[in-house]
Amino acid sequence: GITALLRVAGRDPADVQAADMGFFVGPRLNAAGRLDDMSVGIRCLLNDDPDWALRDAQTLDQLNRDRRQIEQAMKAQAESMLDIAALADGDDLPWGLCLHHHDWHQGVIGILASRIKEKLHRPVIVFAQAGEGELKGSGRSIPGFHIRDALAALAVSNPQVLTKFGGHAMAAGMSIRADDLPLFSRLFDDFARASLRPADLKAEIRSDGELPAESLTLETARMIRAGGPWGQAFEEPVFDGVFQVRESRVVGEKHWKLRLRTDNSAADFDAIAFNAVEDMPTLPGVIRAAYQLDQNAWRGQVKLQLRIVHLEPASDGG
Repeated sequence: GITALLRVAGRDPADVQAADMGFFVGPRLNAAGRLDDMSVGIRCLLNDDPDWALRDAQTLDQLNRDRRQIEQAMKAQAESMLDIAALADGDDLPWGLCLHHHDWHQGVIGILASRIKEKLHRPVIVFAQAGEGELKGSGRSIPGFHIRDALAALAVSNPQVLTKFGGHAMAAGMSIRADDLPLFSRLFDDFARASLRPADLKAEIRSDGELPAESLTLETARMIRAGGPWGQAFEEPVFDGVFQVRESRVVGEKHWKLRLRTDNSAADFDAIAFNAVEDMPTLPGVIRAAYQLDQNAWRGQVKLQLRIVHLEPASDGG
């Protein structure tokens, strides 16, 4: 089943990494539980017949595509709400943000909360209709704000608001009565403002520094890959630097595919910045980028690729 899921995701089972499990296998398995029936994913994992496992993997792949379409529509609605709220409040959005739409899918609200949290860098809870006058919420948080503890404190001070909740520091789920959404939104924002500082709402990218041009090699990327598996509390190294943009094109409608060069390098470097087009629809000639080293296999060739995690214009090339 895992092999089949890797194949439908276009990954090589012979060269699987921890990131492949997290970013390609996991979302396809999760899509079944979010949109349909988790038993499809369980059956795929337990199947000993490669052909049947592949059929289940293809079903999961389609569910994941459906989930992405639903997510994109919900994200567009959420961003429209945020634009209206920012205009109404003079760009002063809540520090603890609650969003709700009557058409939103319960299975996708956690992903939407994560996307909005990444965009605005503040605690976010997204609600969907749960029936019988109740809303189901899914929250995502930022460092310095333990969202489950925040909900526990709200439950003590206002026991009538939360009907149930659970979670951990960075993610939580909850249920509230639909009529209590305005009150809960105000209480959650008040608690966030009391717990956070303005500086906490600014995203921070920690870098291991600038790599010299001679270390920007496929060999270095392979050494880092061999040092894994990377994950929470054991983060993959991130480097930063200033690059000239030699070529740029949009792939998959929302990703930048680039060829970059440093002042000290004689050759160009391939790079990709996933989901970066929306925030940066045009690129300057010189950028500052935070990136990880990756290897990209294409038509039998393996080359170094910089996987950009953040980019911004570089001031005067510095």
